Formats: sequence, C-alpha cells, structure tokens
Amino acid sequence: MKGDLWIVCLLFCLFSWVVSMSSAQNSRNLSATCPLDFGYVLRVPWSSSKCKVLNSTPQISNGSDIPTSSKGQCCQNLLSLFGVAMAQHLKETSLFHLPNLETSVSCIQEFQSKLNSLSLPSNLSSFCFDPSQFVITPNICASIQTTKDWTKKLGPSTVLDSGCRSDLEDFTACDGCVAAGLRVQQQLIAIDGNKSHSTDCFYFTVLYAAGIVNEFGPESTGAISCIFSIDLNESSSSKRHLALIFGLAGAGIAILCMSIMLGLYYWWNKRWRKNDDVEMEDTVSRRRMRPKTAVWFKIQELEKATDNFTQKNFIGRGGFGVVYKGTLADGTVVAVKKVIESDFQEKDEFCNEVEIISNLKHRNLVPLRGCCVTDENRIESGESERYLVYDYMPSGNLDDHLFHVNQDGKMKQPLTWPQRKNIILDVAKGLAYLHYGVKPAIYHRDIKATNILLDADMRARVADFGLVKQSREGQSHLTTRVAGTHGYLAPEYALYGQLTEKSDVYSFGVVVLEIMCGRKVLDFTSGSPRAFLITDWAWSKVKAGKINEVLDAVLVKNDEDSGNANPRSIMVRFLLVGILCAHVMVALRPTILDALKMLEGDTEVPEIPDRPAPLGHPSFYNADGNTFSISPALSCLRLAAGDMLR
Repeated sequence: MKGDLWIVCLLFCLFSWVVSMSSAQNSRNLSATCPLDFGYVLRVPWSSSKCKVLNSTPQISNGSDIPTSSKGQCCQNLLSLFGVAMAQHLKETSLFHLPNLETSVSCIQEFQSKLNSLSLPSNLSSFCFDPSQFVITPNICASIQTTKDWTKKLGPSTVLDSGCRSDLEDFTACDGCVAAGLRVQQQLIAIDGNKSHSTDCFYFTVLYAAGIVNEFGPESTGAISCIFSIDLNESSSSKRHLALIFGLAGAGIAILCMSIMLGLYYWWNKRWRKNDDVEMEDTVSRRRMRPKTAVWFKIQELEKATDNFTQKNFIGRGGFGVVYKGTLADGTVVAVKKVIESDFQEKDEFCNEVEIISNLKHRNLVPLRGCCVTDENRIESGESERYLVYDYMPSGNLDDHLFHVNQDGKMKQPLTWPQRKNIILDVAKGLAYLHYGVKPAIYHRDIKATNILLDADMRARVADFGLVKQSREGQSHLTTRVAGTHGYLAPEYALYGQLTEKSDVYSFGVVVLEIMCGRKVLDFTSGSPRAFLITDWAWSKVKAGKINEVLDAVLVKNDEDSGNANPRSIMVRFLLVGILCAHVMVALRPTILDALKMLEGDTEVPEIPDRPAPLGHPSFYNADGNTFSISPALSCLRLAAGDMLR
C-alpha cells in the first residue's frame, strides 16, 4: 500500500515537472527576442498620412470600410519600412529572413510599438503583416536563404552590384538601380521556374540591393526613397529646397560682392599700374594652360633639387633632351629632363601633352611626376624652357647593362637569362598598353636600349613615350618628321614616313635581338666592308641553322652548365619572335599583343619567312648601282619600292 502511494506521488511530480517545462518553453517561445532595430522608424521622415486615414475607420479589424487605395498604400509603405530593418539584418547576418515564427511575431510587435509612438492604430501591423512571411523557408525564390545561396545562384557579381552602389538620391542613378533590380528579379524567376514566386524574388532583390550593395546603407535617404520606394514627407524636402534657395541667394550675393571688388581692383590696377598689365595677363594665361593632374614645379625647386643642374648630377642625354638626377625637398629622388626639342612648339600644346602623359599609369612605363615651363624673359633667347620630372630609375638603362664592357674597358656583370626574359616581357607589356590601353593609341617611335630604364629590381620601364604626338583616328599616319634612332627605325617609317603600331614592333624586335645576341644593332668596327646590321645577321644565321652562334655566348654557357634543356628552347623562342618582329615587311610582323602571346608560350611562333633585301641600304647596292643585292647568305626575295608598306 505504501509502495502504491509512493508510485502515485512520483507520477504526480513527474507530470508537474513536464507541465512546468512545457509552460517555460512556451513562455520562452512567446518572448523570443527580436534581432531587428526599428529605431529608424522614428528618425526617418517617412510619410504616414495614408496610414493615419485608418485611425478614423471603425472596422479596421476586417478592413471592410477602408478605402482600397489607402489600405494598399499604407500596408505597402509599412512593408517597405519593415524591409529597412530586414536589409540591415541581412547585412549583419547574411540571412534574408528571420529564423522562426516566434522571432517574427516578436519583431512585428516591436515594430508596432514604434508605430504607436506615431499615434497610428495599435493593430496596424497585424492587419498588414502575416508573421510567417518573414520566416526562413526553402520553398521560395530559387531556394535562396542566405547571401551564400545568392552568390551560388547568380554568381559573385550582377548588374545590381554596379547599378545600385552609388548615392541613389540622384534620379538617374535611381533609374539605373531600379532597372538593374528588375533584371536580377527576372534572373531569379528563371532560376526558380515558378512565376508565382516573382514577388518574393523582388523582395529578395530589394533587400540585397539595400543591405549588401548600396555603399550608403539601408537607412540612407537614397536607399529609402529609391530602393524601398518609401514616400518621404514633403516638409523635409521643402526644408532642403529652402536651404538650397538660401544657399544660392547667399552665393549670388557673395559673387556680386566679389565682382564689385574685382571691378574696383582692376580699375585701380589699370589706373595706377598700367605697366604690370601684360605681366598679369601672361601669368593668368600660363595658369590656364597648366596641366590639371600633373604636378607643376617651379624652376627654383628643380634648380635646388639638381644643385643648379650641376655636372655631377648629369645622368645622360635622353630623347629630346638632357637628364639630371635631383632630390626634391621631401627627399624623393627624381630624374629631371630639360627638353631641348620636341614636336610641340607651342606651350599650350606641350602642356596638353603633359596632361595626357600624366594620366598614363602602367607598371612598365616610367611615371611622369610633373613638369615646368619657365618665363620667356628668363633667358636671352626669349624662349621658355621646358622640364619634365620623372621617377628616378636607380639601375640606369638597358644599354648600360646589356653589353659586357664599360667605356673604361672593364668587364661588366652580364645580365642573367631571367633578367633578360623579364625585361623583354616588361617592354612588350608597356608597348601593348600604349597601343591598346589608350584611346587614341600612342606610338612610341623611338624604342631602343637607352629608352628602356631599369628599376631597383631590374624590371624594365619604357621611357620617352611622351612628347610624341598621339595617333588620331581618321588621320593619315604619314609624317614628314621622322623621329627615332638609326638601326631601330622600321624601313617604311625611315623611308616613307609611314607610322603605325608595327613601326614600334620593328624597333621592339631589334631590342629583343640585342638582348638575346648581346650585340649592338649596328657595328661599323667589325672589319667587314659592309656594316653589321643585327636583323640581317640574326636572320641569316638562324636560316643556316646556326642558332648557337646567334645567342649570347654567356647564355649558351650558363645553359650548358645548368644541364637544363628547357631554358634554351625558351631562348630560341624569344630569338625567333625578335626576328619575326623585325621583319622588313609590315604585313609579316605580328602586333605587339600577338608577339606577347608568342613570348609567353600561349601561341606558337610561325615559321620565319624570307627577308627581302632592305631598301635604301647603301651597303647593298650592286656595282652598277641600279639594283639592290645582299650577301649570298641572305639572297632571297627582291622587294619592289613600296611593297614593304603592305
């Protein structure tokens, strides 16, 4: 009997515990914490007029007496307003929806508490919202639940990422964002395959645009008015307009006062300082022609930096002028070029070109820091002096390192194969940028070893690509002034003045041959009765199968010592590309982009074509002087005048 009583008591206690646990669980579910912050509801000047109409309607519980337009607009505005918090939640958690129904109910209640503060109906949220619509479910809009799902379905970037990123208060920007949103919505519907989910996909697109894409965030005026389409109070915009009017009025008065003051100043200046008029106008005109992006140096700064252009800071003579090493006031080491000649005779034309050059940014171009144009009265000739300021390249130029003997007869450390390979690729990439990365294209016209500078890491940068006129689309490429260096000039450019991108390719090919052969382009001291031209010599040796005689002996020796056959095959490829680029006929040369692909091994190097006898070369005249000839090793095609242009 006592045992039965004990069992009954135990069962009663167990039942009481289960009931209490169930009640506690229900209590926790009902009091789930809302992770959304609705503080913005009281901060944002959104228009609640459509919802306030519902205050005077007795049948709000079922909506029977509510005007359809007011009911729809009010609920749509509230849904969009609720979406601001959902977008912020998405930004913080990567979740498009709330985790469960209890959390959704809690958030709707908290949202309603903010509406109560605005004297809106106390059951407005329950009237407009279904708590389940904010809860995560895999059965809507392409099964997207997180931003990771979004990326998996649509990819890392969509039109939304570019269309909705900026400030959307601008009407044009807003139109672009809305159009992008509609396109992404259609993509989602196509992925989902169920058109009934189009509304959900639209909401997802809105949340992603405001929470993830827009730089100013979901609570910004642009996002609220454009992405969420929430009506804002006219009073706030009126205040902005009023402030704008007062601002413009104040600016107008300030301009009027300034105009009066300037008028008085010029009157006084004209009355009492007539002799200074010309100087002032000249100063104004000089300022007007200054480049906007390049740094404008004073001549005094450059004189101080170069110790008044002393001989000890003289680096050498580059294209168009002489170059000095200098140190600016902030400690930056620069190369200052005093321009002696260029195609640009007028100061404004020179400055316009400097403006173009200063905007060219590429790893394999020497950066232009700025320029300087002095006053004409500074020197006796009455002409202004022009200076260009570049970043200083500590390793000098390619010519300094390429040939093994210094001017004093001492042996130099030859360039290694990796260094030569990198230099060739760097020059090709720099030229490709000038030809294809700039509109209109820029043709260098003077590619040579001394115009290829090397930085501290022995990486190449193309120099002196400035002060040569850009090619103009629709204009002839024929020029009366040929700029360049003998040996590096393409035949069609040297003889006929025809300038194309292939002219630079020819010069590039010559530089490649110099690097791979370790010989200068021209050599008049070889003892031969004919001048040595590297393009003809390399072609003849390769055609005769004597590649080892063409490659620099240092490269061949190092390759043999290493016992690795792979570098030699790459060396041969580079050599063949150099010969192909330096072909006398324009049509048989590759573009610099094609040459770069061959160098990098992406495309095969075609068979090296025959070389016609180069036109106009004095050493190739026959004794009768009537025809062109070439050495027996090079005897092949004969080229009629003008054929090289095709």
